[in-house]
Order: sequence, then C-alpha cells, then structure tokens
Amino acid sequence: MYDEILLPVDGSPAAEQAIPHVFDLAERYDATVHVLFVVNTTRDNAGIIGGTVLETLEQEGQRVVDEVVERGESRGIETVGAVRRGAPHETILDYATEHGAEVIAMATHGRTGVERVLLGSVTERVVRTAPVPVLTVRATG
Repeated sequence: MYDEILLPVDGSPAAEQAIPHVFDLAERYDATVHVLFVVNTTRDNAGIIGGTVLETLEQEGQRVVDEVVERGESRGIETVGAVRRGAPHETILDYATEHGAEVIAMATHGRTGVERVLLGSVTERVVRTAPVPVLTVRATG
C-alpha cells in the first residue's frame, strides 16, 4: 500500500511521538521512510535569520535527521534523510511530490483556541493541502 513514507521532523518531543508509528508502517509495508527537517526561512523569521544562524539551524536539523535515520536503519528500514530551507508546509508538500510519497506522517502539537488561530499549524496546513493522505499523531504530555 505504501512504498514511500514522508516523516517531517523538527526535533520536538511531539515529532518524536510520530516516529514509532512511521517505523511500524514502514515495516508492515516494506516502505522507505524519508525523514525531512525544514529550516523555516519565511518572511516571519527573516529578521532573525542570518548566515551563521541559518547554518546553525541546518546543522541542528541534520543532527536530528541523522539520528532518526540511524534509528530506522537499526530496525532494518530503508531510511533516507534531507534538510531543506523554505516555508515548512510548502517544503513538505514539494518534497512529498518530488519523492513520490504516498503518505505523510507527522505530529500535531496539540494547540487549541487562540494559540492555534494566531500561530497556525504546519500540520494543519499540510492536512488541508496535501495531495496524499496525512497520518497525524496527536502529541501527548
């Protein structure tokens, strides 16, 4: 059913909770897991992002991706990683299309009310606009 699964990660405890679900799916369907970290370079962050800061964020993203890839490979799952720059939801969707992902699996951060309205949600935007199914894992705790 699924040959290519996209797992966007950001190093948060919420994102961590999606990983076991994705690895279980990958084992069940003998799928490749694509682990993606997006460095947010949207205009909302433009004032704080400079050359050194951007490089630091990319290095942290690579560390997160490498750790998840290593965990997948230790379970015998074909796992590849990438770090990209851009608007997170758009970059996730672009990557999914480029790599033929048949499902995107990601965590929700559990925001509600005014906080959700004001901050928005990358997961929510992906769910609303993805051309493939999106598996969401609600963060607990």
